[in-house]
Amino acid sequence: MADTGTEFVFTPEQQDLRRAVRQFCAERLDEDIVRRLMESETGYDPALWARLGGELGVLGLAVPEELGGVGGGLVDQAVVAEEFGAALVPGPVLGTVGLAVPALVALAGAEVEEGLLASLVEGTRTAAFAVPDRGGRFDPALVTVTESDGTLTGEVSQVVDGTADVLLVAARTGGGVGLFLVDGAERVPLSTLDRTRRQAAVRFAATPARALASGADAERAITAALRTGAALLAAEQVGGAQRMLDRTVAYAGTRLQFGRPIGSFQAVKHRCADMLVLVEHARSTAYHAAWALQDGTDNPDLAIGIAQATCSEAYQRVAEDTVQLHGGIGFTWEHSAHLYLKRAVTDAALLGSAAEHRERIAELVLDRAVAVGVPAVATG
Repeated sequence: MADTGTEFVFTPEQQDLRRAVRQFCAERLDEDIVRRLMESETGYDPALWARLGGELGVLGLAVPEELGGVGGGLVDQAVVAEEFGAALVPGPVLGTVGLAVPALVALAGAEVEEGLLASLVEGTRTAAFAVPDRGGRFDPALVTVTESDGTLTGEVSQVVDGTADVLLVAARTGGGVGLFLVDGAERVPLSTLDRTRRQAAVRFAATPARALASGADAERAITAALRTGAALLAAEQVGGAQRMLDRTVAYAGTRLQFGRPIGSFQAVKHRCADMLVLVEHARSTAYHAAWALQDGTDNPDLAIGIAQATCSEAYQRVAEDTVQLHGGIGFTWEHSAHLYLKRAVTDAALLGSAAEHRERIAELVLDRAVAVGVPAVATG
C-alpha cells in the first residue's frame, strides 16, 4: 500500500497480484473442487499447493529474498490472504503461511531451518504451529509439552493444520520454554465444523525434536507468528465476507417476489447496505493491522486486536445475513453460503475471540492513557 498523503491505496503491483490470485482460484479452486478436497483424506491438493508456491510465488511474499522469499511486505501477503478467504482455499494456509513461516523468519540465521523455510515458501512442504495461545497471545503457563534429552513428551489438544508435514512446537525445558522442530508425531484428526480447515490433536511420546530457539528468542518468534497469523486471518475473513456480500447482491437482483426483484424492496436494500458497511469497516481494520506490523508506525497489538474483534464479528454477521437473504436455498447443503458460515464461526474462535480482543484493546488504551497522563474517570 502507498501513502498518498491523505489515504492509503493499493499499488498497481498489489492490484496485479490480486487479479492473478483471483484468476488462479477461479480456474483451479472453484466450489466443486473445494468440496471435493474438503472431503478428501488430506483436505487439500499438494500439487495445487506447490503451484501456489512455485508458479505464483504467493506463499512467501513477506519472506526476505535472502531467505528464499519474494521480499515483499505483509500487506502483499494480506492481499493474497483476502483472495484465499474469498475462495475458501482448503489447505494449510494459516498453519504454514500465517504462523510457521513468520516464526522461522523471526529466527532467520539458524542453519536448522534454512532448508525448511525454502521448502515451505516453494510449497513442497507444509507446517503447523503447535503452540497454545490465550486470546491470541503467547502464555508460557499454557505450555504442557516437555523436552528431555532432545525428545518431546506431551500433547497439544488442538492444532490448526495439525496434519502438516512438520510441526513447530513450544515445550518446557530446564531453562524455560523453547521452540522445537518435529518431523514425526502422532496426529489425531479432529471433527470440526469447518472441513476446509483441518485441525488435529498432536501427541508426543519421547519424540525426537530439534531445538530452534529458547528463552527470549523463542518467545520473540512465537509472538511474531501469532501477530502475523492474526493479521492474515483478519484479511482472510474480509475476503470471505466480501464474497458473501457479492453473491447476496447478485441474488437480490435476480430473485423475484411479487413480480419484482427482492433487491428492490427497501428492507433488503437496508440489509445489503449494512453488510457493505461491515465489510468495508473490516477491510480497513485488517489492512491497518498488516500495515502496522509491516511499517511499525502504530502499536501492532492494538491494531491487531481491533482487526480481529471487527473482522470476526463482521464475517459472522455477513454470512448469517447471506443465509437469511437467500431464503430456503441458503440453508441447503447445495448452496455455498453454509460453507462460508462454518468458516466464519470457526475463524472467530481462532487466535482469540472478539470478546477477548476487545478486553485487550481496553487494556492497551488504558495503558496508553496512563502513559500520557490522562486522568482516570471515576466509575463509582
